[in-house]
Amino acid sequence: MYNGLPPLLSTLYILPINDMKIILLADVRNIGKRHEVKDVADGYARNFLFPNNLAEPATPGALKKLETLKAAHDKEEKELIVHLEGIKRKLESTKIEFELKADEKGSVFGAVNKESILKALREHDFITKERVEIELKYPIKEFGEHKVKVDLKKGVTAELKILVRAKG
Repeated sequence: MYNGLPPLLSTLYILPINDMKIILLADVRNIGKRHEVKDVADGYARNFLFPNNLAEPATPGALKKLETLKAAHDKEEKELIVHLEGIKRKLESTKIEFELKADEKGSVFGAVNKESILKALREHDFITKERVEIELKYPIKEFGEHKVKVDLKKGVTAELKILVRAKG
């Protein structure tokens, strides 16, 4: 049977592409995330991933090392979530007070924004180095008690009570 290709080229098209198991050392677009085990083309691994320190071969020793790294990472993750839950309980049991200037009619001069809330949380030692996201669409410009959601990351969200009073 003649397929239109010279005998040498027809054998090249039949050769299978060798895949290599690798462990990713960093996130690689269209391949996977850090610490995942993936199958990639042999040449891609040798010519791109290994020289750029993006991956290493998935040898039995490297796979054991990966499992210990994952176990340590999971343990740290659990400790972080317990720590964030403690911060959540502290935040929900307290009120933070802000004093704003006002005139005789009750008009407010100034506002309470995300930055001032974050600064107050740090001053009162509720948070230190944790990254938090305060959900506040608009700055607070009214007196009274307000509730603000604080996202502490890792799925932990607290509701903070803010009391805004007139200065003086």
